[in-house]
Amino acid sequence: VQLQASGGGLVQAGDSLRLSCAASTERSFSIYIIAWFRQTPGKDREFVASQKWRGLDEYYGNSVKGRFSISRDDANKMVYLQMDSLKPEDTAVYYCAVSLRQVPGFLSSEYDYWGQGTQVTVSS
Repeated sequence: VQLQASGGGLVQAGDSLRLSCAASTERSFSIYIIAWFRQTPGKDREFVASQKWRGLDEYYGNSVKGRFSISRDDANKMVYLQMDSLKPEDTAVYYCAVSLRQVPGFLSSEYDYWGQGTQVTVSS
């Protein structure tokens, strides 16, 4: 699976941004668990959100719960992350990832394929 993330940019605190991730795979995309992680320099990748196959069950990191929303378009093999009420501490490189496991994980090691990352910068 190849993943291509896009949609990052420079925004002000309180703004919204939607990240996209295009997947390339010959398999049906609905079988994959999808996720977003983020990373700042010198730190491990932080879990942001995940969604089980076919849109069943969603999970969010505590720092983004209520502000971010993960979604998918299986027909077009797309993953989205809607980010509202952005804060300066949301500044990071955001990565999309997919997994063929049975249960969504919260660790980066539990995901099999990764996009290249897209930078999100939130100014105060």
